[in-house]
Amino acid sequence: MATLQETLLTPTNRPRLVRDCAGLIDEEVSKKSGFSGLAIKGAFATVKAIKPGFIDGVISALLDEWVGKLEGHFVRWTDGGKVGSFGATCTRDAGGVAEKLLEVTDARAKKADPKIASLYGKLRPNAKEHVVSAVPGLGRVVDKYL
Repeated sequence: MATLQETLLTPTNRPRLVRDCAGLIDEEVSKKSGFSGLAIKGAFATVKAIKPGFIDGVISALLDEWVGKLEGHFVRWTDGGKVGSFGATCTRDAGGVAEKLLEVTDARAKKADPKIASLYGKLRPNAKEHVVSAVPGLGRVVDKYL
């Protein structure tokens, strides 16, 4: 059986997956409301203005690690007979998936441009709740390629 990385990160799938993930991020950011939503939208707009193409570049750069972090969920899903969708499996453990994905972004933020690292640091305290809310969408994106 192919690994999740072997399935998702083919030369054909990878650029489409990056675009779909960027679209998911845009969608998730646009849904944010209230004071924290304004902060997220402002930080997102700032990042896009400072470094056009940054979001797609970060997704591409981190994709291998993110997919690697999802491998355990994929193995459990496949070993369990692929009951339901992989996305549904991830959604059932949205908190665990969020923690795994944030391990990657936390490590990257430590190496980022100081302006980007500063923005990330301001948003990080609430990041898990935002990633948890995005897990169902991420599951739908990944399911397209399985």
